[in-house]
Amino acid sequence: MKKRIVALALTMTMVVAALVGCGGSDKKETKAETKAAETTAATEAAGETTAEVTGDAEYAVILKTQASDFWMKMWTGVEEKAAELGIKVDLYSAQSEEDIEGQLAILESCINKGYKGIAIAPLSPVNLVAGVAKATEAGITVVNLDEKFDMDEMAKQGGAVVGFVTTDNVAVGAKGAGYIVENVEKGSKVAVIEGKAGNTSGEDRKQGATDAFTAAGLEVVGSLPADWDRQKALDTAASFIQQNPDLKGIYCCNDTMALGALQAVINADKLGEILVVGTDGDTEAVDSVQAGQLSATVAQDPAGIGAKGLELLIEAVKAGNKGEVGVVPEMTPVDSKLIVKE
Repeated sequence: MKKRIVALALTMTMVVAALVGCGGSDKKETKAETKAAETTAATEAAGETTAEVTGDAEYAVILKTQASDFWMKMWTGVEEKAAELGIKVDLYSAQSEEDIEGQLAILESCINKGYKGIAIAPLSPVNLVAGVAKATEAGITVVNLDEKFDMDEMAKQGGAVVGFVTTDNVAVGAKGAGYIVENVEKGSKVAVIEGKAGNTSGEDRKQGATDAFTAAGLEVVGSLPADWDRQKALDTAASFIQQNPDLKGIYCCNDTMALGALQAVINADKLGEILVVGTDGDTEAVDSVQAGQLSATVAQDPAGIGAKGLELLIEAVKAGNKGEVGVVPEMTPVDSKLIVKE
């Protein structure tokens, strides 16, 4: 499939048109315009090209970001599935995990373009709910990827989704914690470094890990968010280590934070004494595992999530399925695997 690339940043005209077409308030239009201008300037300055727009695609996929290996793999998975099926798809992503308004502006512009179906990995359970409600009103089919929408709020606002494709994140957390359980003595002290407070995937991983630790008779001395950030995770892990000199394990809800926690362990000269397990199977994390530093990582299949999500979207559109307000679709799980040193 030949690519025609356009920058992620939406032009001012596109964003305003999208918002006006969807009935946005003046206040929301102003925020979106400002965000679009900032994004355009930043993208032009960096020379980035981050969205594939063909002009005649019937399907769009909106991801969280391209700031990590995980999301790049999902992007690739969508592209490869589209090529396999012989269809055209436009891909978009926000600038960062904090780009809440930017991602909403992208969705509203997609609604204005009139795609038949949109697959979405929202930055939070609620940041795109209003946009999905507008898509539903416009007769656009929506599939939810990775981060689950707040379906109660979705129902209140009149939005509908036809499918939800993700990894079972409770199982992911349990799998990561399970490695630590198997390699430390019963009663050992362990800690959890969470993602962003309120983020569904992170909360599920935390729950899975905490439950696994508790069931195995380990003492969870702390569980704190580090916002998916490496430096924050380093600082959080350093505090755990300082307060608990006999700490034996740290489970982190993504690999970026795990690598930060690993650095805190190295700084404390406790490599080999404190096990650090991450999540996602990012390339840097896998390399660290094979180098004997990071203890393990639970690798998701982001390419598989993207591919399956696009496949479900196309099937739903062809079947005329636009979803039903108030109906929560069944989860389509994509499995994960534990990566340890070979």
